[in-house]
Order: sequence, then C-alpha cells, then structure tokens
Amino acid sequence: MKKAILIIQCPDQKGIVAEVSRFLYSYEGNILEVDQHVDEEMGMFFMRAAWELDTFSLGKEEISQRFKSEVAEQFNMDFKLHFNFPKPRMAIFVSKLSHCLFDILGRHYAGQLEVDIPLVVSNHPNLKQVVEAFGIPFHHIPITSETKAAAEANQLELMKSNQIDFVVLGRYMQILSAEFIQHFPNRIINIHHSFLPAFVGAKPYHAAYERGVKIIGATAHYVTEELDAGPIIEQEVARVRHHNTVAELVQIGQDVEKVTLSKAIKYHLDRKVMPINNKTVIFY
Repeated sequence: MKKAILIIQCPDQKGIVAEVSRFLYSYEGNILEVDQHVDEEMGMFFMRAAWELDTFSLGKEEISQRFKSEVAEQFNMDFKLHFNFPKPRMAIFVSKLSHCLFDILGRHYAGQLEVDIPLVVSNHPNLKQVVEAFGIPFHHIPITSETKAAAEANQLELMKSNQIDFVVLGRYMQILSAEFIQHFPNRIINIHHSFLPAFVGAKPYHAAYERGVKIIGATAHYVTEELDAGPIIEQEVARVRHHNTVAELVQIGQDVEKVTLSKAIKYHLDRKVMPINNKTVIFY
C-alpha cells in the first residue's frame, strides 16, 4: 500500500488536530495512523499522521503546497512530508563483530525492514563472506590514522554514487569525522552498550563483570559530533545475575544490542522519530 506520512511541529494551540483531519478528509484521505504529543514545558505540539494514497485526490507533488496554504501557515507549523516509496537506501558500516550485521541482514532478507541495502562498508575484511552470502556488495576500506581522511573521502564517494539516504553503524569501531557527519544530519544511527560513560573502552562487559552490575543494556542514537551524545532513539536492558560469566554477559549484551539497533532502524524507516534539540519524540 502506498502511503504518505506527515510530521508536524508547531506552538501548541487549539484546533490543530481538527484542521489536519479536515484537510485529509476533504481530499478523501483514509487515515491509517495518528499520534500526537504536547510538550508543556516547551509549549510545543508534535504530530505524525499517515494516510493511504490510493484514494487521495491530490497528486504527490501537490500535497505539500496545499497543506502549507490551507493548514500550516495559520498554525506557524514546521512540517515534513514523506512517502513509503521508493524504499530508502541504507549503508551499513561494520568492523569485526557480526551480531548486529547478521540481525539486520536476516531481518532484511525476511522482509521485516522495508529498505534497500546497496552496500556494506568495513575497515576490516572479516565479514566479507557474510555480506556477499546475502548478495550485497562488500567494500573493504582500511583505516589508519595516516589514511583516515582519504578513507572517509572514499566512503563519502561510495555514499554519493549509491545514493545512500542514511547510514547504520553496526558496531563500527571507528569515530566518524565532523565532515562525514555533516553529510548525514540525524541520518547516522549508532549502537553502543549503555554502560557509557561508566564503562568505557574496548571491554565494557569485562568491566561490568568486575563491578558486579545487575542490569546491562544498549542505546541506539543518532550520531553527532560529540561522541555518543546524539539524540537517543531506543534503549533496551536485560537483567543479569551474580553467577553470569564474562562470556555470558557478552552474549546477553550482544543480544540486547542487535534488538535495540533493529528497532531504531525500523522507527527511522517508518518516520516515527522526530529529533528535537538533542532529544527525540518517538511515535510508537
């Protein structure tokens, strides 16, 4: 089914929902989903509405202008109009760990993620066979401190030539430069263990084991220039016991990571994430 998705934010006031609904009804729109939120501290209204396009009497190119003149201007709205076609194009960046990559590719193969994956990029060759088994091109671009700028230029050229809409970091163990991030504002999704900043470094689960934690988790967020500080999309936790070994903590943590990341990707694809300052409104 072809559908349109309208994302709205504006100062909170009376009549917004009524006017949006009236607009869609007046052009024979069949509303599929509506969700809204009022932030009382900010005095702001947020809304997501999705409707069927097959019976809608406005053409795809007409909707934005008509909505702007008939509704948005009177409420001082900022709005974005999206469609569920064509499918967005997603690049996956990985290093050596495979759990997030396997989960994403498996869900994509099963038809659970409505997205095209033109390529996977890695700074190591380890996952080449995994990726190519799914029929997806694999690009190995080694990175050292001396070659980082050239490597990122190569990556950006691949993003451009493959018309990539957004990037997913599936445990990609490199820090992206500010220049790279600026090409994809709120369009790079990262996953990390939620021990940060308490358990930093390459072995967070070992540190958690030594500390005797009772809960471990993961956070999916948009990437910003400040490391691991971008708007949060999704978080999950799992309870652990005193008898769990380091290996078991790693297993539990990786399970949480891959589920959290896949949920974040799905929310992004469904246009259910609205970044506001350095936070997000999520229309579940």
